[in-house]
Amino acid sequence: MELLHTPKFRKDYKSLPKNIQGLADKQLGYLLKNPKHPSLNVKKMQDPRNIWEGKINYAYRFTFYWEGKICILRRIGTHDILKKP
Repeated sequence: MELLHTPKFRKDYKSLPKNIQGLADKQLGYLLKNPKHPSLNVKKMQDPRNIWEGKINYAYRFTFYWEGKICILRRIGTHDILKKP
C-alpha cells in the first residue's frame, strides 16, 4: 500500500502541535502496515464520497479514501475536520 497526501492534508499537518504530529506519524505508520489496527479505529463516514476516518488520539482524527491500493489522506486535525472531511 502507498500513502499520498492532499495539499490540504499537508497544510493541516503543519499546523498541528509537534507532539500531535509525532502521534500522527505513529498512527499513519500503523495505517500503512495494517489498516485494521485496533488503535486506528477506522470507520467509514456517512459521506457519499466514500471517505473514511481514523483516530490519532481522543481529540484528533484524520480522513482518507482509497483508490485501489493507494490511500489518499485528505484532512487531519481535531474533530472539527469531520464536519468537512
